[in-house]
Amino acid sequence: MGRIDGNLHIGGRLTADAMTIPDDAVTANSIHDDAEILRSQLIQEPLAEFVIPLTAFRVWDALQTNLPGTSATDDLGLIGGTFGTNSPKLKTYDVKAAGAVTLRARVLVQLPVEYEAGQTVNIRLRCEMETTVADVSATVDVEAYQSNDNGGISADLCATAAQSINSLTDANKDFVITPTTLAPGDWLDVRVTIAVNDAATATAVLATIGNASLLCDIRG
Repeated sequence: MGRIDGNLHIGGRLTADAMTIPDDAVTANSIHDDAEILRSQLIQEPLAEFVIPLTAFRVWDALQTNLPGTSATDDLGLIGGTFGTNSPKLKTYDVKAAGAVTLRARVLVQLPVEYEAGQTVNIRLRCEMETTVADVSATVDVEAYQSNDNGGISADLCATAAQSINSLTDANKDFVITPTTLAPGDWLDVRVTIAVNDAATATAVLATIGNASLLCDIRG
């Protein structure tokens, strides 16, 4: 097999039956700005995170309505706190000794153009209890329906059951969304439900969501 240790200039085309290019041979500087690279040829980035603004959540059974500033009835509240001191949260009202209560919020989430069709999709909520845990239980659940862009929806695509949030330490709760029919640009109609059961606690019992995100496999 021949070998060339120095530089080699070829004025015309180079044709080879086979060619092996080292993994690190193509650098960013060697790719022209107008290179015709397809998105499908880029490396996949698994579970890239796209934050869902808490201000995007709305009243679940009156989507035209913003969440109230104080949780009431069956609606979570959007609590802004003091600017420069607190960050916003979705929060229940004080449900101490209230028995079993269910509070909800709804949000529309769009899959980004970088999403790779049919690949992994999760909804992540960061949750905790404030002041005191419930003496019976506290859970968060997600339902997610794919819009058909004409007022219709799929079946519920969330494959993860309700998860306990009955802890004073905040933690991520991931909900797997069945991705079989999903493609870039698709809309998910998502309802978040917090269910708390407290029978006799004397101090405040509040469940909170401090952050919400879409996680999905992308290219580019």
